[in-house]
Amino acid sequence: MSDDDHILLAHGGGGQLTAELIRQVILPALGPACRQEPTRLTDSAQVGLAGGPVVFTTDSYVVKPLEFPGGDIGKLAVCGTINDLAVAGAQPRAISLALVLEEGLEIELLRRVLVSAGRAAHDAGVTIATGDTKVVERGAADGMVINTAGVGTLLKGAEVGFDRIAPGDRIIITGPLGEHGMAVMSRREGLGISADLASDCAAIHELSAALVGELGPAVHFMRDPTRGGLAATLAELADAAGCDIEIAETAIPVNPTAQAVAEMLGLDLLAAANEGKLLAVIAPEAAERAVSVLAAFPLARRAAVIGQVTRRSDYPLVEMLTRAAGRRVVQMPYGEELPRIC
Repeated sequence: MSDDDHILLAHGGGGQLTAELIRQVILPALGPACRQEPTRLTDSAQVGLAGGPVVFTTDSYVVKPLEFPGGDIGKLAVCGTINDLAVAGAQPRAISLALVLEEGLEIELLRRVLVSAGRAAHDAGVTIATGDTKVVERGAADGMVINTAGVGTLLKGAEVGFDRIAPGDRIIITGPLGEHGMAVMSRREGLGISADLASDCAAIHELSAALVGELGPAVHFMRDPTRGGLAATLAELADAAGCDIEIAETAIPVNPTAQAVAEMLGLDLLAAANEGKLLAVIAPEAAERAVSVLAAFPLARRAAVIGQVTRRSDYPLVEMLTRAAGRRVVQMPYGEELPRIC
């Protein structure tokens, strides 16, 4: 291939090649999700938001490989940002998309990633309002890094936070664990798994909005269990709320292929990343209704109550009742078992 098919350092110089990259590759690939005029590009954008409190988030994405079964770094960045707003009880409205590109990156790969990002944003009704592009030397960025920021408006009736968690609350997860982490690792390790294992990468804002819309203040807390998986999320939740938590292994939805990959690699599925799951803490009287609301969405058809908050504690603990009728302490992972996963 010629240099015309790859990112050059000059693409990050702010001159003609930068302008061509933005106008000929980036903006067309993002499609209708991006409303910037190619001839009137600025470093910021006005976004019309409905009245009420504004929720803001930011994140960076360094997944390896850049494309994986069920997604890629572009879809991951958009969905991840949407999900961070969603679990805060917000309706996502607009995001920024900043690219750090490595010299030598194939422009066709960049185009595929951006098409995917644009499609994910458009499908979710979210505007890609602004962005930035930088280029670094070969070997400095492993292909591509994406940074995003997102804004949303707080949903009416949303009252979520660690302070609202109380003994008796039920814990709900919307589907099988670890599919993202295991899909990425299977591709990274070259396992050649032909079974139906793909990342769960998806926007979950419709799930959170439905819960808040139907149950209001009975939704006490929401989180998407990404890095560190369910284990990290529950450990953080217990510590912040000052409560013990008990979950049942038999109640947790599992993808058998993801479980097999985890066992093959010596990994704990509880600590594997998810990118399209919602964990919700719900008042006990509303738990069954919450599962029914969630299960109406294809994305959450396997939603289930997996445990409960049991008691206040000075030394909060998460325990899992195992299939063998024993008890296992679920701890916060010490570090990242799966680096470069999101």
